[in-house]
Amino acid sequence: MDLFIKLSQFLLSLSLLIILHELGHFIPAKLFKTRVEKFYLFFDVKYSLLKKKIGETEYGIGWLPLGGYVKISGMIDESMDKEQMALPPQPWEFRSKPAYQRLIIMLGGVTVNFILAFIIYIGMAFAYGDTYVASTDFKDGMLIENPVMLKAGFKTGDKFLAADGKPIERFDNDINMTIIMAKKVLVERNGIQQEITMPIDLVDQLSKYEKGSLIATRTPFVVGAVAENSPNTNLLPKDIITSLNGKSTRYFDQAAAILESNKGKTIPATIVRDLKPQNITLIVSKEGKLEVQPGGVSLESLEKLGYYKVSKKEYSFAEAIPVGLIKGKDQLIGYGKQLKMIFSPSTGAYKQVGGFKAIFDIFPETWSWETFWRITALLSIMLGVMNLLPIPALDGGHVMFLLYEIFSGKKPSDKFLENAQMVGFVLLITLLLFANGNDIYKSIIGK
Repeated sequence: MDLFIKLSQFLLSLSLLIILHELGHFIPAKLFKTRVEKFYLFFDVKYSLLKKKIGETEYGIGWLPLGGYVKISGMIDESMDKEQMALPPQPWEFRSKPAYQRLIIMLGGVTVNFILAFIIYIGMAFAYGDTYVASTDFKDGMLIENPVMLKAGFKTGDKFLAADGKPIERFDNDINMTIIMAKKVLVERNGIQQEITMPIDLVDQLSKYEKGSLIATRTPFVVGAVAENSPNTNLLPKDIITSLNGKSTRYFDQAAAILESNKGKTIPATIVRDLKPQNITLIVSKEGKLEVQPGGVSLESLEKLGYYKVSKKEYSFAEAIPVGLIKGKDQLIGYGKQLKMIFSPSTGAYKQVGGFKAIFDIFPETWSWETFWRITALLSIMLGVMNLLPIPALDGGHVMFLLYEIFSGKKPSDKFLENAQMVGFVLLITLLLFANGNDIYKSIIGK
């Protein structure tokens, strides 16, 4: 069932993005009276799952879910329809239209992608608002367990103040990406500020460990379950252990050292059960364990327990517009920085380029519309940016040649465009194989 939910979200998001992207080409083509022969979700190599011709356009669903396309008459594209291109140009063909109209048609897909992302961010700001914990509320700092972060010089208890000079004002869904993209991070440790330089190959280093947060909230020692063979059957699920052997364990990360120094001993402890403190004794195993499974705790629960104040900001529709636009702009800039890292070999980020499995894996196993729309908005930005790359066979490649034509007054020959299309197609296949090969490789080695 979990797999079905992930797959449903993946296919729904992918289908929505493909259809709207191709619609961005389709609408201006029709407005400029350019014939569109096909409009397909997924590729119909050899045959299609569904198809229906309405007017001059065949609409359908292909069997190969690697994208979609619109086939525009008189356009040199991946179909490489040389027979049509050998005939005299017709008024309804793409090649017969003025350069500015062809440019608008080619930019239509990515324009829709960017507009869609901004609309989603505006809608999410209106529907869900912002939920976060102010950085100033983390009086005892953050939890640092990631080996790469520890190696870089961070420690549990650090208070994160700024990334590349920009103040870190809140802990939310974007905090880890903010740290990953930073070159320098300012923290406060024991009342002293210090700046830590991030490793240039941070992304590559992170890939060698299990996925997880770079920084996380420090949480209390909550009992999730008690093992059957545990000597501490006096503990119950949801108990919160607040002290061990007279030492405070306000946070779970403080318990390990205390248990390690009391192996095989019976020690006094204080727990909170049903919001009331109780004194009990606990037996520490020879391995320094209590033989209980720690439990998870939400930010809302932490707020009730008095650990953090969770801020919830709601927006009217008018207020949501600038908030959504700023969110979209930040995500667009952030993805641009990620691409820059990928194309910089020294960062090792190119090793983490993923294909369809990587996209599939970012969807959760439980259905959440908020998460679905957040991922879809990000994917829409990614699709728009990737399609703008000046690679023949992508929208950006067509735009590059059209801009050359507009500014030089010279149109590249059909033969040149056909050869460029072939080169671009080979390059895209290579990139596709590399990205999906990375997925396969990481699946095999388990990272």
